[in-house]
Amino acid sequence: MADNAHKPKSARRDMTSGAITVAAILLFVGTGSSALSSAVKYYFAAGDPTDRTLVIALLLNVALILIGWRRHNELRREVEVRTAAEERAQLLAARDPLTGFLNRRSLAEEGAALLVQAERRQKALAMLMLDLDHFKTINDMHGHATGDGLLRLVSEEIGRAMPSVALMGRLGGDEFACAFLFDPAHPDTVERIAERLVSRVAQPFVSDGLQLQISASIGIARTDHGCASIDALMRSADIAMYAAKNAGRNRFAWFDQSMERELKARNELEVGLRTAIPRQEIVPYFEQQIDLSTGRLFGFEVLARWEHPTRGLIPPEKFISIAEDIGMISDLSLSVMRQACLIAKDWEQSLSLSVNISPLQLKDPWLAQKIVKVLTETGFPASRLELEITEVALFDNLALAQSIVGSIKNQGIRIALDDFGTGYSSLAHLRALPFDRIKIDRSFVGSINVNAESAAIVNAIVRLGESLNLPITAEGIEDAAIEDRLRAMGCSKGQGYLYGRPLTAANARRLLAEKRLLRNAPAKTPDLDVSDDEARKAG
Repeated sequence: MADNAHKPKSARRDMTSGAITVAAILLFVGTGSSALSSAVKYYFAAGDPTDRTLVIALLLNVALILIGWRRHNELRREVEVRTAAEERAQLLAARDPLTGFLNRRSLAEEGAALLVQAERRQKALAMLMLDLDHFKTINDMHGHATGDGLLRLVSEEIGRAMPSVALMGRLGGDEFACAFLFDPAHPDTVERIAERLVSRVAQPFVSDGLQLQISASIGIARTDHGCASIDALMRSADIAMYAAKNAGRNRFAWFDQSMERELKARNELEVGLRTAIPRQEIVPYFEQQIDLSTGRLFGFEVLARWEHPTRGLIPPEKFISIAEDIGMISDLSLSVMRQACLIAKDWEQSLSLSVNISPLQLKDPWLAQKIVKVLTETGFPASRLELEITEVALFDNLALAQSIVGSIKNQGIRIALDDFGTGYSSLAHLRALPFDRIKIDRSFVGSINVNAESAAIVNAIVRLGESLNLPITAEGIEDAAIEDRLRAMGCSKGQGYLYGRPLTAANARRLLAEKRLLRNAPAKTPDLDVSDDEARKAG
């Protein structure tokens, strides 16, 4: 009884129905033979008529058999429907409904089995992690339906590029993973597959009648190079994929241990950055800007430096991109700007500050108000502040950039176009936005005396500035010969190591005191802790 109580109701009904049917068939055999024998004797041997009760029993048996057979068919169909539903549920639990690829859990399970197979066959298992570059832009611009259509098209290309026995999975969003066996002595077979994938994904796709262009970054890991488990293999391939993205996207990269060390160092910087900004460990350094015609100091470019309590001075190329990735670039930029404004508040009024603005900040509709708040809190004059933006910042949303720059200009703040010549260098942008200055990138300036193309580009930018009545500042002046060439070309302003390395606040103040460019301060200040070499360069 206890066992029957735990069986499903349908199973108990099935057993009951089966028992009744079997009993009816047995009764039919018993009563049917008697009734049939009696009927034969009645018609052919003048026997007694068939007993009415026996006939009724026979008919009831036939009815029971028919009912039982019908119930059996119903139960069979019910089992088939339930089995199909369970199979669909298992399929949905194991597969991505959009692409039909394995999901993350199923890929890990089947990948572990494939790993065992690789060891038995003395093969290596390759894991490819593929992420679509800038896929979010497709969703934002054209909607998720178009994005889903694109994902299906990409999955078809992945299926065509993979070996026939490969595992293919979609891990979520626009991230895919593929695993297959290969001969460890011939990793070039894996590379050919990765190259084919990169090439195919870079081709235009048509989804919902729209032609879409994307690319893919792929990371590759292999089991015979320190990845003993499927989890370790997937993690290593993921690290390699991000390395491919950082290297410029639209490419693949093999995992190596240095990537993991770099990732660990980056994570440490990210954790430290979250506390370094509010603690003002990231401070302004000041690079001199010189009038080339007179040699006069007219301002400084503000550069961010992280004075780490244990790692020492960390340059901006190590942490600016991290701040952008974690959404803290605005806090960092405004913190450095605020410190610089307070430091420069009592400098000579003719001295200006140039502060770099990240492209991500130009997506903030409240940027102008935030900058005005900094100026109000510090009492720094808007006329002494110049913001430097790059052309890259203008392409995502030129209309928004125009609105923000217009609001900033209305406050009396100047705007400079930074790194001109390295990006799109569009004349339309010079017309669309009210720039006050163009800055030539150091990559051209440093080679004008050894590279004719660089000299031609610099000369063209100087002539362009003259025609638009925009002053030109050349970055990266490292020797007097470059300075002389720029002056001969008609470049008006410059900055670079020829005039000294970027200065701390204390050393900038010492320099200004010596030049008598501090307001309400004596000409000389007490000696500060500064090396002879830096003091010589500062002078």
